[in-house]
Amino acid sequence: MSQIKYPKIPLAQSLIAICKAKGLKHVVISPGSRNAPLTIGFASNPFFTCYSIADERCAAFFALGIAQQLEEPVAVVCTSGSAVLNYYPAVAEAFYSQIPLVIISADRPHDKIDIGDGQTIRQENVFSNHIITSANLTEEVSTENDLAIQNALHLAVIEKGPVHINIPFEEPLYETVDALTVETKWISFDSENSPTFELDSLFINQWKTSKKKLIVIGENKPDVIQNEILEQLAADSSVVVMTEKTSNLYHTKFVHNIDTIITPFTDVDFAFFQPDILITFGGMVVSKRIKAFLRKYKPVAHWHIDERRAYNTYGCLTEHFKTKPQHFFEELLKNFTETKSEYDLKMQEIISLRKVRTAEYLKNIPFSDFKVFDFISKNLPPNIQLQISNSSAVRYLQLVNIEPSITVFCNRGTSGIDGSTSTAIGAAIVQDKPTFFITGDISFFYDSNALWNNYIPKNFKIILINNGGGGIFRILPGHEENNVFTTFFETSHRLNAKYLAAMFHFNYHWVDNEADLEETWSLFITSNEQPCLLEINTPEKLNNKILLDYFKNLK
Repeated sequence: MSQIKYPKIPLAQSLIAICKAKGLKHVVISPGSRNAPLTIGFASNPFFTCYSIADERCAAFFALGIAQQLEEPVAVVCTSGSAVLNYYPAVAEAFYSQIPLVIISADRPHDKIDIGDGQTIRQENVFSNHIITSANLTEEVSTENDLAIQNALHLAVIEKGPVHINIPFEEPLYETVDALTVETKWISFDSENSPTFELDSLFINQWKTSKKKLIVIGENKPDVIQNEILEQLAADSSVVVMTEKTSNLYHTKFVHNIDTIITPFTDVDFAFFQPDILITFGGMVVSKRIKAFLRKYKPVAHWHIDERRAYNTYGCLTEHFKTKPQHFFEELLKNFTETKSEYDLKMQEIISLRKVRTAEYLKNIPFSDFKVFDFISKNLPPNIQLQISNSSAVRYLQLVNIEPSITVFCNRGTSGIDGSTSTAIGAAIVQDKPTFFITGDISFFYDSNALWNNYIPKNFKIILINNGGGGIFRILPGHEENNVFTTFFETSHRLNAKYLAAMFHFNYHWVDNEADLEETWSLFITSNEQPCLLEINTPEKLNNKILLDYFKNLK
């Protein structure tokens, strides 16, 4: 066993010692000189699992994927200058998705900033709008530095979000020693035991007497609510539960295809389903239609459940319950009695009608994005992790049904297309389940450097749906078929992933029709000797018409 090498710079020793003591195990490092003391210290210590990712934007999303799955802090380490700015998209995503990402940026000494030295920028507080805290360290070892580092790591866990530690180093940077030369100053934090949650009887009585109660569930980790609670909600005829695929909650009576259900609503339907009480929990919601519905037909009361934040998404928030959803519903449903109502009965009738109409429509449409998602949803293996990119891909997923054992993740904090592939790969390496990633072409090519690493599991699979551009813009209102649209909005292209797959050692399959997709699928899902990419080419100018006609047909 080789001897551990420590960086000679005491400040680097302190940071690494604190990270180890706090149990931060995963460190994603991008190459550079200014961060050499940190790279040497982390990579030479067997306590840490270190990853080398050259592209800082990819590195940050890769770390985000690890933290998303482990629900614990993961560090990204970079050199000084423009490198740290490339972390910003992932920092914003971590902030809005409540993921503990730890940014550690090496910096030039304070007296070198703004004097014309290379790779010097104003790094302190650079993420100020989207960070839990920034620890701007001084060059000397000090109690203040030790406390700032410990406080940042503590807040990343407690507040569930990104923190930034900016650490200046003077040359020489590569010298090492065989033993620690610093004695860290430690502080103790109050234990963060969740207080016992009790729900005021006024809310319980309001719940019991209301005949129209709507629950809308956004993005969640799996198993945030026990099955007993789901069964109680499903058994109450005055309750309608609407979920999205990223909610990772399922019951046969819940609405799992929100847009399919409510898009054909008349004013009479909207008025009938206007809730007395709206309960929301989880992260960002994909459906624009449910937002438009609830902003116009506001409930009397809107209760949001989250331990930290409550966004007034629908413009009618009346109460924020700072607790876990499981604790809230345990209190709310004590001494459960059903409130008799026509609310859910009417919804179940609509669900049955939409199922018939959808099946008829899908049976007769040509090969297209919608047809592909229908096929994929029916043929994905059970018990996998499904990562999905934003834009069209996550929206199509809401329209189809998937096997309940599949867990679904998407970067819905900022809903950007950047970093989806990197996040999926980071998530895959710390997940026992096989990981499938569904992505559109613009998102995939935008983040193609995600494939540039040595950590991709052999059973990682990418389904790339290539319709030759940003298909989402054909669906959105205002689309006009002209050169400005195809060049600057749709960004029409004729690219494919064949050579990228070869360069990064992926098995590669390409199909452009239903028969070939059916024939290739079995080989794609069973081949695990190396990562695999299935590229599905769909017609650029047909997809939007098929989707829009679907909603018309539902009426």
